[in-house]
Amino acid sequence: MKWSEISIHTTAEAVEAVSNILHEAGANGVVIEDPEVLYREWDTPFGEIYQLSPDDFPKEGVLVKAYLPVNSYLGETVEEIKGQLNELLLYGLDLGSGTITVTEVHEDEWATAWKKYYKPVTISERITISPVWEEYQPKSADELVIEMDPGMAFGTGTHPTTVLCIRSIEKYLQPGDRVYDVGTGTAILSIAAAKLGASRILAMDLDEVAVRSAEANIKINKVADKINVKQNNLLDGIEEQVEVIVANILAEVILRFTDDVARLLLPDGTFIASGIIKAREADVIAGLEQSGLTIIETVYIDDWVAIVAKKR
Repeated sequence: MKWSEISIHTTAEAVEAVSNILHEAGANGVVIEDPEVLYREWDTPFGEIYQLSPDDFPKEGVLVKAYLPVNSYLGETVEEIKGQLNELLLYGLDLGSGTITVTEVHEDEWATAWKKYYKPVTISERITISPVWEEYQPKSADELVIEMDPGMAFGTGTHPTTVLCIRSIEKYLQPGDRVYDVGTGTAILSIAAAKLGASRILAMDLDEVAVRSAEANIKINKVADKINVKQNNLLDGIEEQVEVIVANILAEVILRFTDDVARLLLPDGTFIASGIIKAREADVIAGLEQSGLTIIETVYIDDWVAIVAKKR
């Protein structure tokens, strides 16, 4: 089915009125892209952090978007929307530019077009990540293949922060180690740990969608006997000590549970943290050291850093 994206560039004060016009035109909902949210103080009762990119928002004003089916009445509908916008001016409402952009999109493209860019990628000495729809054969007996079905909500496993984490897991994990994966997402770090010889992994995420995604990928990779997935906020309520803890999440979140990391690592245990931009590297190092951990390595890809710490 084909759809038209109706995008109206307006002002913050006109958002409600413009949204109402789009609803009356037949839209079931609207998307509001307002750069104001980049600077908003978020209420985060469950410990989540919001990281937004300025590239996803207009430089000024607000974009209000709606999706309408392509049919013989679409042209008339767009003209009616323009007329109603003009009427708002009579009431002294500032519409800003008030420009309307109509773009045709195809429903199938939303769901599948991105897949053509996701191919098998070797990310470390032993691990290759491959999408489930690709037929990939290992090139050597030592190569470990992680099959991923990331869906639309999570990454493909090839982001620099994930690569840094997996390379560090490969370097520091010992056969038989037990692992906590904090903020597991697709469970790719847990799957890597399982394939590299970990005996038992607890994968945790606050987001129930992530939990379902993790469970699906664990099943695809046939490592469900080693990995348990739990909906959990960071390391809250966890008591058993383990050899390895990994976390590929934002620096702000890592700093919230460095004391728990120190508490739950066995002596000489390893903490692998990524998702950290270089600008926050010093903050995370200071937080880990304040909790009694010793930094043993920092590794980089572009502007991202992974920090490896030990409990001495």
